[in-house]
Amino acid sequence: MSAPDTARARPLHGQFPTALRFSVRDQTRNRLAGLLLGLFVPVWYLVMDAMASGQVLDFKLYATGEVLHVDGAHLTLISAGLNSVTMIAGFVVFDAVRKAVAFDRRLVYAGYRQTVLISAKALAIAAVAAAIALYTALAILLFWRPTAAGWFAVLAGFAAIALAYGALGLLLGVLVKRDLEGFFLIIMGGLMDTFLQNPLGNPLANKPVLQWFPSFGPMQFAVGGAFGHTALWGHLALGLVWAAAFGTVGLAVFRLRTRNRTRTR
Repeated sequence: MSAPDTARARPLHGQFPTALRFSVRDQTRNRLAGLLLGLFVPVWYLVMDAMASGQVLDFKLYATGEVLHVDGAHLTLISAGLNSVTMIAGFVVFDAVRKAVAFDRRLVYAGYRQTVLISAKALAIAAVAAAIALYTALAILLFWRPTAAGWFAVLAGFAAIALAYGALGLLLGVLVKRDLEGFFLIIMGGLMDTFLQNPLGNPLANKPVLQWFPSFGPMQFAVGGAFGHTALWGHLALGLVWAAAFGTVGLAVFRLRTRNRTRTR
C-alpha cells in the first residue's frame, strides 16, 4: 500500500504520530549534517580557542549596563558554538523541508489535516534543534569548564538560536527553489550574525545596532550566565521571538503550498 493510501486508511487520531515520524526521519537522515555536528564542532572549537587564547575582551551586558572583562578564549567558544548551531540547525531543517514539500502535499491530498502536519513539523524542528544545541554545549566542555549554572546558560542560549535558525530553515525550505540559495542565506546569515557579536572579531560588538540580530539575545543570556552570574531572561526570550516569527511565517507558507486546491474549489 502506498503512503497516500495508508494515510487515507489511517484514523484521524493516528495521523500525528505518523506525521511526526516522517518529519523526524527526514531531519535526521542527513549524513552530511551529522558529520558536521560530530567533527566540525570540536575542530571549530579547537581553532577558535587557539586563536583567542590569553586575550581579555570587554563585553557589555545591555540589560544591566555592566561591561564584563572576560577571557577571550571562553567568550569566543560561546560565539563559535552559536555559529555552529546556526549553520547546522538551519541546514538540517532547510534540506529536510525542501525535499519533503511534495510528499507533504500528497499526504494532504490523501486526507491528512494540515494542522497535524504543521504540528508534527514544528515539534520535530524543536526536537532536532534541542539535540544539536545539547551536543554543541557538551562539546564545549572539552575546552572550557564553566560553572554548572554557566553551562546551562550557554545551553539555553544555544537552544534558542538553534530554534531560530531551524525556523529560518523551514521558511527558506518552503520559499527558495534551489539548494544553493538556501545554503548561501543560512551560512552567510549565520556567519555575519554571530561574528558581529564577538569583540574579538568585531571592535564594534558593543554597539546598540547589534540588538536587531537574531543571536543578540542568546549571546547576551549565555555570556551573562557564564561570566556575570546574571540570568537575562528577557534576552533569552528575544531569541524565542525570532524563532516564533520565522516559524509562523514559514508554517503559513507551508500551509499555502500544501493545501488541497481541489477540495477548496
